Amino acid sequence: MATDVEVPALGESITEGTLAQWLKKPGEAVAADEPIASLETDKVSVEVPSPIAGVLTEQLAGEGDTVAVGAVIARIDEKATAGAAAAPASVPAQAAAAATTNPAGAGETPALRGDATAPVAEAERDGDQITTLSPAVRRAVLEYHVDPTSIRGTGKDGRLTKDDVIAAAEAQKTTPAQAGAQAPQAKAPAPEAKAPAPGPRPSPGTAGERREERVAMTRLRQTIARRLKEAQNTAAMLTTFNDVDMSAVIDARSRYKDLFEKKHGIRLGFMAFFVKACALAAKDVPSVNGSIEGDEIVYHDYLDVSVAVSAPKGLVVPVVRNADRMSFAEIEKTIADYGKRAKEGTLTVDEMQGGTFTISNGGVFGSLLSTPIINPPQSAVLGMHRIEERPVVKDGQIVARPMMYLALSYDHRLIDGREAVTFLVRVKEAIEDPTRLLIDL
Repeated sequence: MATDVEVPALGESITEGTLAQWLKKPGEAVAADEPIASLETDKVSVEVPSPIAGVLTEQLAGEGDTVAVGAVIARIDEKATAGAAAAPASVPAQAAAAATTNPAGAGETPALRGDATAPVAEAERDGDQITTLSPAVRRAVLEYHVDPTSIRGTGKDGRLTKDDVIAAAEAQKTTPAQAGAQAPQAKAPAPEAKAPAPGPRPSPGTAGERREERVAMTRLRQTIARRLKEAQNTAAMLTTFNDVDMSAVIDARSRYKDLFEKKHGIRLGFMAFFVKACALAAKDVPSVNGSIEGDEIVYHDYLDVSVAVSAPKGLVVPVVRNADRMSFAEIEKTIADYGKRAKEGTLTVDEMQGGTFTISNGGVFGSLLSTPIINPPQSAVLGMHRIEERPVVKDGQIVARPMMYLALSYDHRLIDGREAVTFLVRVKEAIEDPTRLLIDL
């Protein structure tokens, strides 16, 4: 008897999601609690586990379909034999005919043509594993012109990620021998043959090509776009700037990084210093950590910091809760775990909800200066940027110092300019003299 696989609860106020990728194909054996599909919600990607051990016999929804919480998307038969199941119900019957009648697909593998369920062989140390490329990975493969079968996946269960494709493309650029292996090698000319003229030669079939691709926005990207525009339309947003001398923090990290990592098992980064500095500054300027609800202002006696981290499908902001009460090591471990799971797509909805203040570090991408957008219903966001040596005046002397620009974007409906500047100055003072973080000054 077949068991239905239903869309699980996706979090508070979330009633539906998009079926982003099937992780198992009809006819494949699955273990109990093994993921068989991934769903994309407004906030995160969620994997759908198999309720029992058996064989996936039916797929009742296709990749890209919107599915409601509680909807049946597949069936598992605990008595079926692997390999004996029928073709997936979500794949149209005409797809098979298209493979032989569509001349535009000639010479391409099914995965590169964009067939969502086309298998791609990927060599593994313990044997050959058949995987399915997600839409994002397929687009990256086409864009960077790499062979997906030659790339070792770093995603869950060895699946390819977009970062894997980009890394392979970069390696292909820097290693001519490897790049040449991606295409058939031309025969060397005979000794008497005339050498070809120098200069770049277009690849066969690509000269003069101008391509366009239309791709539906993911649910997450739609939500990001909507929320950012709502923030601009609703809040009276303003940004104030300052710069900070990072010498003291850099010196502290240099002196204690080895001991810190040995004791706590995590590297000491810059984020813990800034989180602690913001917690200290919020005590003096509580409105920065507040929010507007209707005609009321809500002040929080705790600091839940939303930390912006990069994920394959866009920027996400998991929340470091009670950051004001956490140690440096606890902050670093929490952020490192969020960053890792953001790339894997395993953050939960609960970890994305809430937050009273946001820190965004554009410096890791090389940003010199920016005006970050607040994350409603929060009222402020701190933007960090890259560190670079610049000439500054110290004690009447021009010296080089590692400087960073800081930007505080805030809702002027709640936070006055004086308060915003005061908050940013408190952060600057704490970073330039980290002793303040120890003595609460």
